[in-house]
Amino acid sequence: MTTGPFTLIYPMFAMVLLSFFVLIRLFRSRVGAVRAGEIEKSYFRLYRGAVEPEATAKNSRHFSNLFEAPVLFYVACLAAMATQKGGALILALAWAYVLARIAHAMIHLGPNRLRWRVRAYFVSWLVLLAMWVVLVIAVTPTGGRY
Repeated sequence: MTTGPFTLIYPMFAMVLLSFFVLIRLFRSRVGAVRAGEIEKSYFRLYRGAVEPEATAKNSRHFSNLFEAPVLFYVACLAAMATQKGGALILALAWAYVLARIAHAMIHLGPNRLRWRVRAYFVSWLVLLAMWVVLVIAVTPTGGRY
């Protein structure tokens, strides 16, 4: 596999697919909750006036979470692509981040064991931090080559 700067588009696309999967899951859970009479559809106009069922709340929280820390992942990938720095190490870290986020999603949207979920989330943050450290070192005038 080549490690050119644009190969980072693939782990970025994998994160987009994960976000899309969670969006579909969120939509289906909300429709199901309304059909089952667990919540009125009017709740979703302003998200007020009722307590959202646990299944939809969990999907909603996870979907929102995919637009928090992962934004720094996308920026790191774009910065690596723009500067053409980081090489194979950045690519490996990008895929590690995606795998950690998939694990986090599977845990959160599945058994939701807090101990497992926190670990997967923490690993994803460590990988994200490593991506940024590698990029900062790579772009400094005295930085190393990867």
